[in-house]
Amino acid sequence: MQAVSADFGIKDALKQLGLKDINEGTSTGSNNFGSGELIASYSPTDGQLIGKVSTTTKDDYEKVIQAAQDAFLMFRAMPAPQRGEIVRQFGNKLRELKEPLGKLVSYEMGKSLQEGYGEVQEMIDICDFAVGLSRQLNGQTIPSERPGHVMREQWHSLGVVGIISAFNFPVAVWAWNTALAWVCGDTCIWKASEKAPLCAVACQNIIAEVLKDNNLPEGISCIINGDYKVGEFMTTDHRIPLISATGSTRMGRIVGAKVAERFGKSLLELGGNNAIIITPTADLKVVVPGAVFGAVGTCGQRCTSTRRLIIHESVYNKVRDAIVGAYKQLTIGNPLDEKNHIGPLIDKDAVNTYLAAIEKAKAEGGNVLVEGGVLEGEGYESGCYVKPAIIEAKNDFEIVQSETFAPILYLMKYSGDVEQAIAMQNGVAQGLSSAIMTNEMKEAEKFLSFAGSDCGIANVNIGTSGAEIGGAFGGEKETGGGRESGSDAWKIYMRRQTNTINYSDELPLAQGIKFDL
Repeated sequence: MQAVSADFGIKDALKQLGLKDINEGTSTGSNNFGSGELIASYSPTDGQLIGKVSTTTKDDYEKVIQAAQDAFLMFRAMPAPQRGEIVRQFGNKLRELKEPLGKLVSYEMGKSLQEGYGEVQEMIDICDFAVGLSRQLNGQTIPSERPGHVMREQWHSLGVVGIISAFNFPVAVWAWNTALAWVCGDTCIWKASEKAPLCAVACQNIIAEVLKDNNLPEGISCIINGDYKVGEFMTTDHRIPLISATGSTRMGRIVGAKVAERFGKSLLELGGNNAIIITPTADLKVVVPGAVFGAVGTCGQRCTSTRRLIIHESVYNKVRDAIVGAYKQLTIGNPLDEKNHIGPLIDKDAVNTYLAAIEKAKAEGGNVLVEGGVLEGEGYESGCYVKPAIIEAKNDFEIVQSETFAPILYLMKYSGDVEQAIAMQNGVAQGLSSAIMTNEMKEAEKFLSFAGSDCGIANVNIGTSGAEIGGAFGGEKETGGGRESGSDAWKIYMRRQTNTINYSDELPLAQGIKFDL
């Protein structure tokens, strides 16, 4: 196997993040509590072993939940702006460690280095957002129908929040949840993907240092390691009032049912099958980069990745040729090398899923415009590098209706008005992100109207991928309905309480009810 070049600085990055030398093959972090068998993390970049992390047993988990519960009793009593100060310090630590953490994200997950840095920047941004939010966890005063009464609505800390994250954003999604949960007074237990466990250990090392510097208990931030069985410890635990889970729709069905069974709350961020509508007036200078980045960024492994281009027949050939031409300029290789646009898929299972999807699209009648396939030879020894594919298809193909976590882009035509294109876009089970490329105001407004896109995210003249933290992130239908990050997403991490205060000398009842004694 090809070793990582020292020029990329991955060994130094691991040391800066409190992880042991790459060649030692073991990595543990503060508050790891793991005494189970070891799971190994191999980089899809070069197939090399990065390190091993001990898994969490049931006994280990009980220690974790106890630590989180004990810390919650203290943490919820801390004034929210003081909790915001902890998050501010965490954000500053991330600024200091953006380069090494971004490199680890890129190396362990396989996304390009620029995307790795961008993911850490998302963490920093949500910390900034949460710090301001810590002084704005506002309730409201509500007029009462009774004289001498006032009603108020206030928010209280919820408790221990369980977070289950996916490999494709191994640090940012955790930060979206924890930054908000912490300022709300909650403590967090994080079950990261077993495909990127060292990113979780690195993040735990960073926040553990902040907590130690402030004489705060480690139980404010805990991690558990392992496969789905470890996640089940949390989903079935009545001591955890909220489970935030990011992953496949299949996983979400299981988690949602388990949590609902015990009357817990769940925040589900699940699959996407995102489309860009390209109208006759669309500007190719905007269409091409938006569509190409959406389709191949993170090697097609974003829940917001562009899967479908719905192109008006009058501009179909022009758009098709421009996209195919842009694909010829893409470079695929080691994601730590900033000359490359695309890194590897996460593992060989993902490669097999990608290959099977291409074959199924062909079998259903798809016309391949840009051939896919697995790359071999020097620099591709991990077996996880694939070529982005473009296939002409129909919206009702079974494979098009499914989400394939890989760089496969389906092109299809529409011939009527924009309503036809919107119906095609909405004609899938998932409802995360959507976009329209148009310079026609009426088309844009129809797309954004109540009869337009049925997705949680609807963009005009930008692609489906690349959300800012200021807006609530999430989707409808089989995407789960959850909202994370900005806007008022903080409310799910708290419990709402309505108060009625009687400051009169009488006791009038609501609705004018008489009850005389």
